[in-house]
Amino acid sequence: MMDAMTSTTFPDRAIAPVETAVARAVNAVKHYGDGDTIVKALDGVTVEFGRSRFTAIMGPSGSGKSTLMHCIAGLDTLTSGQAFIGDVDLGALGDKDLTILRREQVGFVFQAFNLIPTITALENIVLPLRLGGAAVDRDWLDTIVDTVGLRDRLDHRPSELSGGQQQRVAVARALVSRPQIVFADEPTGNLDSKSGTEVLSFMRRSVDDYGQSIAMVTHDPTAASFAHRVLFLADGRIVHQLDDPTSASVLEVMRGLGD
Repeated sequence: MMDAMTSTTFPDRAIAPVETAVARAVNAVKHYGDGDTIVKALDGVTVEFGRSRFTAIMGPSGSGKSTLMHCIAGLDTLTSGQAFIGDVDLGALGDKDLTILRREQVGFVFQAFNLIPTITALENIVLPLRLGGAAVDRDWLDTIVDTVGLRDRLDHRPSELSGGQQQRVAVARALVSRPQIVFADEPTGNLDSKSGTEVLSFMRRSVDDYGQSIAMVTHDPTAASFAHRVLFLADGRIVHQLDDPTSASVLEVMRGLGD
């Protein structure tokens, strides 16, 4: 998507600081199992995700990329270290407060869409606000709907929408509460290339035009090229960063990592 490319290799676990972070991890460690069967999914990761920036997270299978996202998003807990949304240490929150923070401060987009099949596209979009008892900002809702091009599909249920349209509903739902950050886990994994490009374009526009912050796990170099920055994980550590990535530059790094 961009022509210029800047590449930085980090010999240790640290990553270059971001001027204004909306989410971050500090010395994040995540282990699964114990004894001889222990799996070190994250091995001391320190990383920041900047405000109004689109960051892609990549790496070979088992590198820890999804684990990193889930721990920073509050969907999983760290074995040690800290994860923050804004200035809030997620490890200091109880289950109730963590649920409220995820609902009010974090948006999610998943590969499987995760829409409720019995309600309309519009009802799916505003569901996070309804669950939290928050009022709908009609002007912002109109902006989102027009941004993702769903004006004529709002009364349709998910089964009446294409895969690309369903994912656009999911993106709109993630944006409607104006979260500090949106986490997207393989958001184009179930889409054809045309629909995937549309969804990624909407996501990038939400960053460039409306100041949203997005962190996306992907295995697709083309999807990663929509981001401002790509972080590469291997064996639970951040080993490389690309700024202003292209599909070709991402693919070159991935080949070097063995994926």
